[in-house]
Amino acid sequence: MSTTRVSRPPAVLEAEWETHRPAVFGVAYRLLGSVADAEDVAQDVWLRAAGADLRDISDLRAWLVTVAARRSYDVLKSARARRETYVGPWLPAPLLTGPDASEAVLVDESVGSAMLLIMEELSPPERVAFILHDVFGIEFSRIAEVLSSSVPAARQLASRARRKVAGARQHTARAPRAEQDRLLAAFRAAYEAGDMAGLVRILHPKAVFVADGGGRIPAARKLVYGAARIAMMMVRVGRRWHPDRIDIVEVGGEPALLIRREGRVHAVDTVQIEDGLITVCRRVLNPEKLAHLSAVTTARAASSP
Repeated sequence: MSTTRVSRPPAVLEAEWETHRPAVFGVAYRLLGSVADAEDVAQDVWLRAAGADLRDISDLRAWLVTVAARRSYDVLKSARARRETYVGPWLPAPLLTGPDASEAVLVDESVGSAMLLIMEELSPPERVAFILHDVFGIEFSRIAEVLSSSVPAARQLASRARRKVAGARQHTARAPRAEQDRLLAAFRAAYEAGDMAGLVRILHPKAVFVADGGGRIPAARKLVYGAARIAMMMVRVGRRWHPDRIDIVEVGGEPALLIRREGRVHAVDTVQIEDGLITVCRRVLNPEKLAHLSAVTTARAASSP
């Protein structure tokens, strides 16, 4: 006599999905640096979960995260090939992580722009092994399945990635939150006032400015070096843009500037701080990377004085 395998009732699965969706989205975003791609991966994982027999799955979170990582790994390999033809510098899509966030995500240092850029230097297998094990605590046996490798090989990939990340972190340590808030508020005030001298005072003499327009909007295609040059460029661009408003928001667990122009999100600035000065300013301008912010920030603007 045959037995019929019964999966979780739809209502139960949906409730469990809402609990674990932040982890699913979180692993995809950390691997891909793209909000749109992470949302697509999360949708794919939900469809697979809804159609699967999950009765024998003892750890649903680990199963969902592993499925998301496998799908993200496929996307990541093709995305890296596309980035070879990307116009200008590539930056990760900004992810709101404060109270205005539209997408819940597990927040730690690995969603900050500096860390995502460090992980861009890892090979796809190294990135998968590091994020799954060190961030999400997934067993190496599962990681080996995602990478179609042996367990010792997966361990070695994670170890190699950990060493690379540790070496790069020496130059990207997060400043205390109070210092971040203070400097970003001063940065916004000087930028809004067109105060070149004020910008120079809070920029490191060897600061770097990076802009990501993706060839879809005018943006510097090369890095801009030096406090004076960056300040001059920002004041000139600010006068040309005439922003509607500039808000301080939280992106990747850190304060950032969200610049609205002509009723839409025009740019997001994140900064890196060392010894009380801004050493790196990263500006995302590519409209494709900002589209997901519009609904949330429009509601914020409407409710703010």
